[in-house]
Amino acid sequence: MEPPSFHPCDEAVISTNDDASNCKRSAVKLGYWKDDYIVHFVRNPDRKAPEINRGYYARVKGIEMCIEKFFKKTGDKCQIVNLGCGFDTLYWRLREAGHMVTNFVELDFPNVTSRKCYQIKRNKILLEKIHVEDGEVRLSPTDLHSTNYHIVGVDLRNIEEVALKLQQSEIDYSVPTIFLAECVLVYIEPQNCNNLLKWFAANFKTAAFVNYEQVNMNDRFGEVMLTNLRQRGCSLAGVDSCVSLDAQISRFLQCNWHGARAWDMVQIYHSIPASERARTERIEMLDEAELLVQLFQHYCISIAWIGDLFQDIEITVEKQLSSLNID
Repeated sequence: MEPPSFHPCDEAVISTNDDASNCKRSAVKLGYWKDDYIVHFVRNPDRKAPEINRGYYARVKGIEMCIEKFFKKTGDKCQIVNLGCGFDTLYWRLREAGHMVTNFVELDFPNVTSRKCYQIKRNKILLEKIHVEDGEVRLSPTDLHSTNYHIVGVDLRNIEEVALKLQQSEIDYSVPTIFLAECVLVYIEPQNCNNLLKWFAANFKTAAFVNYEQVNMNDRFGEVMLTNLRQRGCSLAGVDSCVSLDAQISRFLQCNWHGARAWDMVQIYHSIPASERARTERIEMLDEAELLVQLFQHYCISIAWIGDLFQDIEITVEKQLSSLNID
């Protein structure tokens, strides 16, 4: 199979990492959640609008709640594969919370991973967390390998390359594996996306997939979002799977995943404990509450699974705060 050529919109897609990282840093700086590591990747963020800060809080908190539900099933005996990882700091936050998962692999375009590797290499705090006694840290311009943390440059549209990079990252197909993707699949052409999801379904014995992405994109608000992204050079190749929650679920079922569920971010936000929501709502005044609701209605989290272990995962109101330092 010929490797996919570099697409004209790839550069614009890559730039979304900087946007998302700046938005997360803005919210962290105001105290929406605790992340002592993002400062090493984003120094001086612009202050974002309150609805953006709160939207990113719900995004990070929602994914964290999913991961915690998986940990209740697996403990730390699991693998996490972060697709389109960007400058995400989840590995370091998990370590700080006392989690030492079996393996943690991050994948993104090589010119993103090269920047992340560079920052890790020159930062003692980041390096200390990935260094394990008697283990070595191996670095190349785009890849980093340590005992249980790996970051690799790869084009997710190239299955052979993905398979090779996972092999180099010592992935174990028999260990329960959690895939994470934040606004990643939507940028991949449907056939390439389907090939990737089918390959995961065929090769991993027990797996879950947490996907944060756009939804309800066929109304007026969705059309404006699409237009804004296209003006930046991002054509959302996979937008057909973002038409509805049912379409999000169908994408996984059609790619041989055993089951899937999906919730819009209104539902996710209201699954956060009331006291925690109240804390964040005191951080800054929200002038346009309706705009936040519209944003929440146009993003979702879906969970898909292979095997029986994760099939009963549901999003419900938690009675206690989480342990991942989001509070």
